Amino acid sequence: MESNGKDWLQSKVSVVYRGATGRTARTSVVRVAEIHGRPVTITRKPVKNMYLRIQSKDGRISVTAPFRISDGTIRDFIENRWDWIEHAEKELNKARNAAMESGTSHVWSTARKREARQRMNDVLPALLNKWLPIVGREPSNISLRLMTTRWGSCTPATRRIRLNLELAWLEPELLEYVLVHELTHLWASGHGASFQRYMTTFMPDWKHRRRTLNRHIIG
Repeated sequence: MESNGKDWLQSKVSVVYRGATGRTARTSVVRVAEIHGRPVTITRKPVKNMYLRIQSKDGRISVTAPFRISDGTIRDFIENRWDWIEHAEKELNKARNAAMESGTSHVWSTARKREARQRMNDVLPALLNKWLPIVGREPSNISLRLMTTRWGSCTPATRRIRLNLELAWLEPELLEYVLVHELTHLWASGHGASFQRYMTTFMPDWKHRRRTLNRHIIG
């Protein structure tokens, strides 16, 4: 980064709401940082971990972080992942160029959604038969949908799991990894040491699969 001070944070917008008690509470704080000449949108909100994303449509870089994380920690988080950002952008450009040359695009037509849903429905029963006895907990519902920032999600309180339809086009072991990842959230809601211990017990090679999945760009 060009500066060690806070001047790399170019602007700030606070979003607030007034709760039932009458107290004002922040829901998010959005800042724009300039890093290596690139704008990076940094959003602080009530989350547990930091996340970095590259938007497939416009290449915009965004980071979500908890309120408690310092500016310096966020700056280091971005800097330490800059090589990954550049690699992901190259892969995104390759995909765009290939789509232009072939005359195809990533527009999700009704037929494409139907095919993706069918692909996943064809393999999910066998995966669930394999992994539910291993994980030892069962979701109340699994839904398939397009997701712009995640490969999957889980709401432990309701035991509902959502999987990204884009997984239909990836390697089968990556769909398997995301499914087990979300099932594991039925034991541990966060991604801390407890969650990682469960994952290692259930799927010893999960970190390798995660690295492979992280080379793919959502969207």
